[in-house]
Amino acid sequence: MSIFQFLLLLLSIVGLVYANKLIKQIIQKLGTSKSVPIQRIHYLENFFTLMLIIAFVIIFSLIFSIDYKGFLVFASSVFAVVGVALFAQWSILSNVTSSIIIFFSFPAKIGDKIKTMDGDNSIEGVITKISLFQVELEDKEGNQIIYPNNLLLQKPIVKIVKYED
Repeated sequence: MSIFQFLLLLLSIVGLVYANKLIKQIIQKLGTSKSVPIQRIHYLENFFTLMLIIAFVIIFSLIFSIDYKGFLVFASSVFAVVGVALFAQWSILSNVTSSIIIFFSFPAKIGDKIKTMDGDNSIEGVITKISLFQVELEDKEGNQIIYPNNLLLQKPIVKIVKYED
């Protein structure tokens, strides 16, 4: 290992740590300002930490000129399996992406009363939990309704100010 590679590795590790810390601060600041539960903040922090680790592995392989032949065969096999799995279950990826969008821009939060506008299939209730894949609502009768995040972004939502029993 040359001194140049060592310095690049050290710089990338410091960059990873700093970027991770900065991203966590931004997410926590946004989460606190929007009164988001700590569990949702941790979901996003873990997601972005994973993305940074993947970026670091790529940078590491570039710094040390790792032989790409074996690595590319392995990576293409993994991506093929993951691609087929995600294509078969595209809604999982859609729900995770929707969760991130909901975190940053959704106008409703836990405790708000909402109604999804979907014709005869409309749902009305109080948001009790927002997780990585779904939003949990409780209707007037106390029933728990699990609603996928991607549908929450696709359907019109009414935030009910006055809730009538």
